[in-house]
Amino acid sequence: MQNYERQTRGWWINVSEEYLDRIVDEDALSAYLTDELDSAERFDVMRHEQGHSNETLFVEWGDRELVLRRPPAGETAETAHEVTREYRVMDALQETPVPVPTTVRACEDEDVLGAAFYLMERQHGDVLRTEEPERFQTPAARNELSTEVIDTLAAIHSVDPAAVGLDDFGYPAGFTERQVRRWSEQFTWAFDVTGEEREVPEVYELMSWLTEHAPEEHPHTLVHGDFKLDNLMFAEGTPPELTAVFDWELSTLGDPLTDLGLLLLFWQDPADPDPPIPELMPTFTAKEGYLSRGELIDRYEKQSGIEAGDLRFYRVLAAYKMAALGEMFFRRHLEGNAADPLYPKMREGVPRLAKRTLEMAEGSGDVSL
Repeated sequence: MQNYERQTRGWWINVSEEYLDRIVDEDALSAYLTDELDSAERFDVMRHEQGHSNETLFVEWGDRELVLRRPPAGETAETAHEVTREYRVMDALQETPVPVPTTVRACEDEDVLGAAFYLMERQHGDVLRTEEPERFQTPAARNELSTEVIDTLAAIHSVDPAAVGLDDFGYPAGFTERQVRRWSEQFTWAFDVTGEEREVPEVYELMSWLTEHAPEEHPHTLVHGDFKLDNLMFAEGTPPELTAVFDWELSTLGDPLTDLGLLLLFWQDPADPDPPIPELMPTFTAKEGYLSRGELIDRYEKQSGIEAGDLRFYRVLAAYKMAALGEMFFRRHLEGNAADPLYPKMREGVPRLAKRTLEMAEGSGDVSL
């Protein structure tokens, strides 16, 4: 199998030609773009290696820089990778205070690329994954960055769904209980294959704990579903300016505290232990200047008007969800339906995360992960 590398704005992309051919038929895409956007002399497609769920492709069409999002190759869990849902919510948020990329087109005709996909305008800036840009490495910049993040989350939860045409975007009543069921089903789907490699018994205990502790009532708002630093883009320059929220595939109407719980899972405090999956969980937020988790919660309550209260359930649910995603990644790795170097690491990463999550749920360990 022949490999090649391309470089785009500092990211090295190393992907097999065979896998790229599985996720994009360049002739079919060129024909689609010609029909929808008119012809262009320049056409190039590059796969973006960052991100671990849907596939992201950079497309140059004439003088336009686009991003194409589509599901990964191969079989996926029934409710995962809903890219047209992602497009719909971003399209609805174009004129709101929530920063999102400019949408271009959505295509539900799977005959074009073998799956639904959508296009948006490409934005340039920094996505913070495991490191912070040098220009943000001051206490003042870190404080501003933290404030931008939590204020953006509050802005999402302050959107009036009916005002932007999203009043039918979900069923908020009973949302949190359904989340427990949904991610349990994702585990079951993954275990059909991964269970032959190794088992994760803590998952079944977490299923029971979450089912028992799911709140019967909760606020109803638009939720992002995957709100964390590596789904946010900051503009080039200082002070930190959050210019785009990406990856809306899990968005719906539901319990806003599920978003807050997920953000806290990926937000390290100085006294926290090392994360169970270091490739996914940054530690730089423990540095001087970043708001602590407690300060994030306080500011969120003030900006959103939503009382957070005891967030243990939501933080356990967030970790459970991440473990389920990791197990789904591992299944795709075992089936040969991925080209992501993170996926094989889930063999050990998911059991570590599940064990730490159970300790947090039962109160036998540090409440943090």
